[in-house]
Amino acid sequence: MFDKYSLLQRLWELPFSEKEYWVVAGSAMVLHGFRSQTHDIDLGCSTLLADKLEQQGYIISRCEDGTRKILYSENIEIFENWIEGTTEIISGIPTVCVDGLIQMKRKLGREKDLEDIALIEKMRETSL
Repeated sequence: MFDKYSLLQRLWELPFSEKEYWVVAGSAMVLHGFRSQTHDIDLGCSTLLADKLEQQGYIISRCEDGTRKILYSENIEIFENWIEGTTEIISGIPTVCVDGLIQMKRKLGREKDLEDIALIEKMRETSL
């Protein structure tokens, strides 16, 4: 499990340019403060970074849309060009914006994603 501190520690260690990757899914929920922990780290990346990682021999599989999913480590998966909306920098880490996070979770449509959307919207309302 990663709390915000251990998540940031792991992300700061990554050898990627902040223009080539961004944090999505549960990790973005933690960085935005909507959740206290996440089980794993999901990242989006540019085609350029996906090409580099494939050349370096990382395990690659294809998503339904033809983009690549890269198994970077035991607890980090990287998805080529997976993003909605824009990114913002949180503690030096490029992270999908909240509206983009909601759009991504809405597209996934799983029960846990719909619960996350409800949590985000509830927390946004209480902070107004």
